[in-house]
Amino acid sequence: MHLDFMMRALIAGLGIALVAGPLGSVIVWRRMANFGDALAHSTLLGLCFSLLFEIHLYFGLLSVCMITAGLLGLLSRQKQLANDTILCILAYTSLAVGLILATVLKGIRIDLLGYLFGDILAVNTVDLLWVLGIDVVVILVLMKIWRPLLSITVHEDLAKVEGVSVSCVQWLFIMLLAIVFAVAMKLIGVLLITALLVIPAAAARQITRSPEQMAILASVVGMIAVYLGITFSMHWDWPAGPAIVVAAMLLFLVFNLIRKVAFQKK
Repeated sequence: MHLDFMMRALIAGLGIALVAGPLGSVIVWRRMANFGDALAHSTLLGLCFSLLFEIHLYFGLLSVCMITAGLLGLLSRQKQLANDTILCILAYTSLAVGLILATVLKGIRIDLLGYLFGDILAVNTVDLLWVLGIDVVVILVLMKIWRPLLSITVHEDLAKVEGVSVSCVQWLFIMLLAIVFAVAMKLIGVLLITALLVIPAAAARQITRSPEQMAILASVVGMIAVYLGITFSMHWDWPAGPAIVVAAMLLFLVFNLIRKVAFQKK
């Protein structure tokens, strides 16, 4: 881990895992994995718009992710089709349009595999600053809305009675997801972002007893997965993004085993 590019990759990965823990925990509680997939797939479209209009990559990603998140939030309230159907349609439509644009942009070469599966080892100082800045924003906002968000997750109608501004809290959470997805896309990849949020949270859920414990442990599990994934990548020449997800899955299995052993003892 003494090489500069390795340290940048590790710090960036740890930064994403730090905020992915609590966000992923809420996704697991509210069963929003399909929402995460739809948002993740839109990041490729954001990349193409950044290149098409020659704007900074992160501005393009943030703009498209926020627009998509808003659209997903609105459409999820309609009653004619099931939410997972709407999310699936939008997810694969945005991915398809992004892939088409990526192949027809003239004079611009795009490493599709790099963006689909991430390239955390190519993180530069600017990327690192973006990650650290996003960490500060997400943590501050989450500290403000954490209790109302939990209330909404437990019982939305009861939260309204208690005076929680349900719509405002939900939109803030959706926007936080959009911000994290936009920045994480370059590091983890379009197809793997949701996995980094969901798998550590699912692992932590098996042995924790409170929302706060789960959120903290999910961040820790994600950080360990990042470290192990980058280590696997360096030792065995694996792609770093998939290696991180595999490491997260191994940790999930370990926590599952711990839960079963603890249950048998009781």
